[in-house]
Amino acid sequence: MQRIVFNANYMAYCDDAMECWFQAVGMRALEHGWDFMLKRAVIEWQSSATVAEVLDITVEVARWGNTSFDVSFDGRVGDRGVFTMLITYVGVKLGTSETMPPPPEVKAALSA
Repeated sequence: MQRIVFNANYMAYCDDAMECWFQAVGMRALEHGWDFMLKRAVIEWQSSATVAEVLDITVEVARWGNTSFDVSFDGRVGDRGVFTMLITYVGVKLGTSETMPPPPEVKAALSA
């Protein structure tokens, strides 16, 4: 055992961070008939988090497109950078894979 966080877990951590962010800004995207799907994820590590460390992740929209948007994640243990991730999501009509621009309320909440 290497005693570091397994690389695939960082995607799950970012998913959890996104959910916490949505809750913090009062975002209920599904109430607007809108959902989103992951299209692309790029991660780069600066160091490793160990099994005993607390990883803080900041989340923000880095780019808005017509139906897609990029979310950046910055993972740190204290002042030490651990990873950055950029995920491209595509907005879709709830319950389908038909693309849809984000409703103005969603865009406003996530841009604040």
